[in-house]
Amino acid sequence: MVHNFELLGKKVRLWQKTGESYEHILMKALGYAMFIKKYPHIEIEIRVGLRYKPDLVAQNGNRDFEFWGECGQNTIRKTAWLLKHTNIEEFVLFKIGFNTDSLIKQLQKNIPEKYRPQNRVVLINFVSNIKDLTIDKKIEKVPDDWFKKFII
Repeated sequence: MVHNFELLGKKVRLWQKTGESYEHILMKALGYAMFIKKYPHIEIEIRVGLRYKPDLVAQNGNRDFEFWGECGQNTIRKTAWLLKHTNIEEFVLFKIGFNTDSLIKQLQKNIPEKYRPQNRVVLINFVSNIKDLTIDKKIEKVPDDWFKKFII
């Protein structure tokens, strides 16, 4: 199924694969809208030559990772591997209506501080009714009251 979004005035088409939830698609759209100004070359779901494929990614001219975004379900093991084996400058986990306390504790317990220096790992937790707030699929900005941000 194809979803047509308008994100900051730009038409963006996202495909929902079999077994993939609409919430996963929506988080990619929201993440894109949140970070396109900071990373104008951000891309959605492209292969980058690693064992994992990012939901959102921005690379500089040297193909270094400036930004990596993971939406929805994501294992601690995958997060730890990415932080240990890549030089991602900003790693963001996107969730919707999630129990953040438990996840934050798990990340801090299982990923050594040297792999998550200050401001490198961020958790964005969208409000539970985010689908209702974005029903028209036109997102001009992502207001602060649509999410909570946690620095891990």
